[in-house]
Amino acid sequence: MEEGFKHIVRIADTDLDGKKPVIHALTGIKGVGLRLARSVVYALGIDPQRKLGEMDDESISKLKKFIEEEIETLPSWLLNRRKDYHTGKDLHLLNKDIDFAKMLDVEKMIKMRAYRGMRHARGYKVRGQRTRSTGRKGATVGVIRRKK
Repeated sequence: MEEGFKHIVRIADTDLDGKKPVIHALTGIKGVGLRLARSVVYALGIDPQRKLGEMDDESISKLKKFIEEEIETLPSWLLNRRKDYHTGKDLHLLNKDIDFAKMLDVEKMIKMRAYRGMRHARGYKVRGQRTRSTGRKGATVGVIRRKK
């Protein structure tokens, strides 16, 4: 390894592995998948197979600035929060913001007493799965048969 090699690069409050190629290293950020990472790399004109730790400080700072501030300049179909309920804008959330937005969405559904909200509140399965034999909590109950 070279003298200027960085083993850990910090982008968007996440420590990324410098030994991985740029595209695969960026997927370590929650909210950035392979498709978005590839789009970011091509938008900035960075070699996708280059190791993240081999990049110079200027390229890393450019990458960091793009991911943390300018990611909404990508096409809206790449973003993970389109037409946000509160702002009406197309956003891309990263890290803790994803969990926080999900929690707010569930609370909103519970408050408006939607079917999905009530399922969340009671701890039942929400997406139409079977509940006859799975999804039980606490003391498990076996199958109760009628006496013949």
